[in-house]
Amino acid sequence: MYTRKLSILRLDAAGERHPCPMHWIDNFAMRNFTNDAIFDDTLPVGEGLLEAGNLVPLDRLRLAMEDWFRRKGYLKADESVVVEELAR
Repeated sequence: MYTRKLSILRLDAAGERHPCPMHWIDNFAMRNFTNDAIFDDTLPVGEGLLEAGNLVPLDRLRLAMEDWFRRKGYLKADESVVVEELAR
C-alpha cells in the first residue's frame, strides 16, 4: 500500500530546506484521513518523511499540505513546502 517514500520539507525565505516536523505531517494526515479520500494512502513515518501509495498525486499533496500548514500557522507567508519522492 505504501510503496513510495516522500520527503516533506519547509523551504524558508532564504531558500534553505528543513524537514517538516512530525507533528505537522501527522496533523495534516489525521485531518485528511477524515476529510479527503485522495490522501488516505499516506502514513507519517518521521521528521520530514511520509510514505504514500501510488495513487497519491504529489502536486496536489504539496498544495494541500502547504494550505493546511498555513492555516495552522506553521508556515510563514514567504515559506513553502517541497515534496520529493525518495529513491527506493
